Amino acid sequence: MIVESNVPLQPYNSFGIVARAQHLARITSEADLTALHADPAWRNEPRFVLGGGSNIVLTGDVKPLVLKVEIKGRRLVEETPRAWIVEAGAGETWHDTVEWMVRSGYPGLENLALIPGTVGGAPVQNIGAYGVELQDRFDSLDAFDLETGRTFTLDAAQCAFGYRDSVFKHVRSGPNDFGLAGRAVITRVRFRLPKPWKAVVGYLDLERKMEETANFTPSAIDIFEWICAIRRAKLPDWRVLGNAGSFFKNPTVTPEQCADIIARDPKIVHYPMDDGSIKLAAGWLIDACGWKGKSVGNAGVYEKQALVLVNRGGTANPVTGGEVMTLAKAIQTSVYERFGIRLEPEPVVV
Repeated sequence: MIVESNVPLQPYNSFGIVARAQHLARITSEADLTALHADPAWRNEPRFVLGGGSNIVLTGDVKPLVLKVEIKGRRLVEETPRAWIVEAGAGETWHDTVEWMVRSGYPGLENLALIPGTVGGAPVQNIGAYGVELQDRFDSLDAFDLETGRTFTLDAAQCAFGYRDSVFKHVRSGPNDFGLAGRAVITRVRFRLPKPWKAVVGYLDLERKMEETANFTPSAIDIFEWICAIRRAKLPDWRVLGNAGSFFKNPTVTPEQCADIIARDPKIVHYPMDDGSIKLAAGWLIDACGWKGKSVGNAGVYEKQALVLVNRGGTANPVTGGEVMTLAKAIQTSVYERFGIRLEPEPVVV
């Protein structure tokens, strides 16, 4: 394993922000992590785990040792009458893995097609879209403990999944706390894909696709292709227009809070949740405050979807992390002043 110095990170973050890693190690196997832990030159150094870079905002050069996770491999681990158990390396591209599963006859993740990032980043964020969340299809994962040098396995309960949340996003605050932020590197993830497969099509965009195509019994491949088309129509390709996907989480409120907002803004987009709370569409809130298409420096709000912040400067004059965060904070202030709701960013600010 080689540790590189002064490595440009612009190719490794989907916003295309210019920054450098003082030192970077490419992790292609669990053995690389073991070797790194055994090396006295790096054992006690601070570290930053980098997957696909699709969920980060770099506000400067990264001083901790960057661990660029590039562990590959996909396989069917087990097939039972009730499920397929499929494993993928943490460095595999998420979308390519979803497509491989669907086309290989292992359906269940098709609603999560075209989400940027890597397999290893998916459980950290508990990614979700169009009625499916990762936790709905999760079996277990393997990870490496950077403090002890040991590998361990977690099931869904141990990952403490929440809305765009997991144990990997929380720092340990005491000896009995299991927070794993900055401490663990996910190496492999296993998915439990239920049998018999059932289409999840309860979203308006998918219902429209069924009407348009007169296909009311879509296959997993149909849904995969519909989701790709829907996302491409709504969201910018980060390779063309840098972005980190949905920048803010959809907030949840009580029914009473929602009724109060509806009294003032009857058109607000909202969804009832199983626990009785109401989820509000953050993109609608931002659009209602007049931010769609607006910019701060080279950071802009995407014209087609106010939930997405973009790099308007391209690669020649790229956005800075400071511009992104200035725009994000201005949006948060506007939404709070109008609706009394605090929007929470999805990306990790570094």
